[in-house]
Amino acid sequence: MRTPITLITGPLGSGKTTLLRHILATQREKIAIVMNEFGKIAIDTKVIEGKNVRIAELGGGCVCCSLLGEFEAAVNEIIGKIAPERIVVETTGLAEPEALVFNIQEALPQCRLDGVVSVIDADMLVRFPEIGHTTRLQIEGADILLLNKIDLVEPAQIEPLESKLHQINSTAEIIRTERCRIDPELLFGIGRETKIERPEHLHQPEFESFAFHSDKIFSRDCLEAFAAALPANVIRAKGFIRFADGTQLFNFVAGRWELEPFETDSTELVFIGKKVAAEKQAVLRALRECVVQNDEARMPNDEGMTKHE
Repeated sequence: MRTPITLITGPLGSGKTTLLRHILATQREKIAIVMNEFGKIAIDTKVIEGKNVRIAELGGGCVCCSLLGEFEAAVNEIIGKIAPERIVVETTGLAEPEALVFNIQEALPQCRLDGVVSVIDADMLVRFPEIGHTTRLQIEGADILLLNKIDLVEPAQIEPLESKLHQINSTAEIIRTERCRIDPELLFGIGRETKIERPEHLHQPEFESFAFHSDKIFSRDCLEAFAAALPANVIRAKGFIRFADGTQLFNFVAGRWELEPFETDSTELVFIGKKVAAEKQAVLRALRECVVQNDEARMPNDEGMTKHE
């Protein structure tokens, strides 16, 4: 029997890792995860770790182009070593799924693509109604569209959003969710049979990322002011922030952010956006100003810039 693969895609910050956490918390199947992250620090992998699941990590690039060979190797290793009942692949929000779908179809005969689930951020779609090229491809290629974060928009705005998605993909089922809470059985067993031709695939070096690491303690009030003042071209930021009363998981998407308790010992953050190289030093300077001054841990440092190509 061929191992079913479910592909989870969607724009930056739409809720893909939240969906994955929900699946792992509710499913009894033997699941393996392949995670593709854009950035020097694998934040999402650290969020998922410890949940009794095998994770293969593809970092520092995009699985739909520069990491395709590593993806094939990771899947083959997972099947050979642990023989999972299902593989779930979470792509970076910058990935165009067609290339990955074709790769599964042509290069992994021991697997079958069960379905493509695209997570769409309702709030972002209201605030930024113009749909970009990559997001359009993520919508077009889906078998199921999760219209997530509906609690952040007005009820009257939801049906127009669904109509907009239907105009791009008339066959996908649209399911409304808050924090990606859904019965995972609705996502599995789709049995996708559609074959696709080799897509024309050319990514533009539009997005960049940089990372930050520190063992110091940060001021919560200062951090909240910092998040509120992030430049508009920082579209996504995520990671862990160490406060005096414990560490929090930080999720920032285009001006909205939230914190939730998370057990780890240090601050690690990744910032993603368009042409953020010019903002890097100012952002890190403002972040360092949030360090609690009487803490005697080592000085923070930052890591290099990664461009998406």
